[in-house]
Amino acid sequence: MNGEGASEVPLLNGHGGEIYGEYPPVRGVSDAWRLFRIESWRLWSIAVPIGCSLLCLYGLNSVTQIFVGHIGNLELSAVAISLSVINNFAFGFLLGMGSALETLCGQAYGAGQVYMLGVYMQRSWIILIVTCIVLSPVYIFATPILKGLGQEADIAEVAGYFSIRIIPQLFSLAINFPSQKFLQAQSKVWAMAWIGIFFLGVHVLLLWVFIYVCGWGMDGAAAAFGISSWLIAIAQVIYIVVWCKEGWTGLSWLAFKEMWAFVRLSIASAVMLCLEVWYMMTLVILTGHLDDAEIAVGSISICMNINGWEAMIFIGLNAAISVRVANELGAGHPRATKFSVINVVLTSLVIGLVFMAVILITKDYFAVIFTSSKELQRAVTKLAGLLAITMVLNSIQPVISGVAIGGGWQALVAYINLGCYYIFGLPLGFLLGYYVRLGAQGIWVGMLCGTALQTIILLGIIWKRNWTKEAAQASERVKVWAGSATLDEETIKATIGFGLEGEEALLFFFVAISLRSCGEKAEAASVNV
Repeated sequence: MNGEGASEVPLLNGHGGEIYGEYPPVRGVSDAWRLFRIESWRLWSIAVPIGCSLLCLYGLNSVTQIFVGHIGNLELSAVAISLSVINNFAFGFLLGMGSALETLCGQAYGAGQVYMLGVYMQRSWIILIVTCIVLSPVYIFATPILKGLGQEADIAEVAGYFSIRIIPQLFSLAINFPSQKFLQAQSKVWAMAWIGIFFLGVHVLLLWVFIYVCGWGMDGAAAAFGISSWLIAIAQVIYIVVWCKEGWTGLSWLAFKEMWAFVRLSIASAVMLCLEVWYMMTLVILTGHLDDAEIAVGSISICMNINGWEAMIFIGLNAAISVRVANELGAGHPRATKFSVINVVLTSLVIGLVFMAVILITKDYFAVIFTSSKELQRAVTKLAGLLAITMVLNSIQPVISGVAIGGGWQALVAYINLGCYYIFGLPLGFLLGYYVRLGAQGIWVGMLCGTALQTIILLGIIWKRNWTKEAAQASERVKVWAGSATLDEETIKATIGFGLEGEEALLFFFVAISLRSCGEKAEAASVNV
């Protein structure tokens, strides 16, 4: 099904006029409304379970802070620094590298190459596990790193102590994120949601037992954090192996083929997302240099925690729109791609305004969830207005990034993020916070200006994008990034299982690779990724 051939005669079923293939041209309000309903159903059927899964994953972080926050202000600030700076550093990098799988799996699924999804996931597992090994020293040396960033010594010591104990959770992400992207590309996402909900409940129980029953304090919180994260990762893998037979056909040597091309795309994805995730992380770091750092860091951390809950919803939309864009581009449907993008941007804006209203209404009360300190509660109330504005900006920005992931434009967005966030927004925030002496509010205002500039630029790029050209390039991307596109499906399946089909299968695999390697290199060299 390719391009315009399917666009004029869309296929319908008996459920509300669902369209299979390219969307027809919009010739009036009724056509627009009908497509809006169809696209909204497709989008939310993916976004709700993904958002639920991510909320539960983030809930492990947030609930851990809530339990520790009632131990004491120092413990809250230290764990908040550990999770917001050290853990978020790794979280953002691994999530970004895993996002390369969204592009590949989404476009391959749209192009009908379902049998390659398991190979891509295994490739991503290998790359992310190696990345976790590289990132481990950041956790081990968290205390001197935080002191070097200007954090108070007592906060840095406790944060470093906690960071070392959550290293096992780091490696769970290397399994978790690729598994999520594998399921997202096929819209098999409700299993992720139910797994997340169940083990979030398990996490709350473990925290209560370890902290209050066993009296392990922060050690108990770290243990619960690691155990719950690994239970989620293992449960997802079990679901894939047992129930996803179409995309998962076993372990394959192809996971090691064309690794460098995959690494390049993974790094571009990681840089794009990390520049976004780390941007708000620096807000917590900069407030550590202010007077009364314990209250400043605590109040900002509570606001960022609330913002993080909303962000998980929009990261769910990010994942959903990246799946929609990748699937439609892979299938050669430019009109459906464009309508999906317009729909998700408008929907996200409305949701962001609703969250803004909720924050303004509850500004004097929501901090009670995290702390019993009246001084800290008053500090949070002063920041509520900026949090409300952040809610609106952060409703649009993640979904635009999702469009970029689905289209494979990660490198372009990475450059835009670098300029808007770190060349414009961060210096402006530093100037307002320290030289104009507006404190935490000034730092936050400057950084919001950077976010606003980035959002405007990306909206302009999306508005002018030639989706017909993007759809034509998608099939070429699948060939280049797959690295094995010249092998047919039967050849790929014959190599699955590390020789379980016999030595002849492995011999056939290596002969096939050798005979066609020249052709692959020539094809890859001719395509401008």
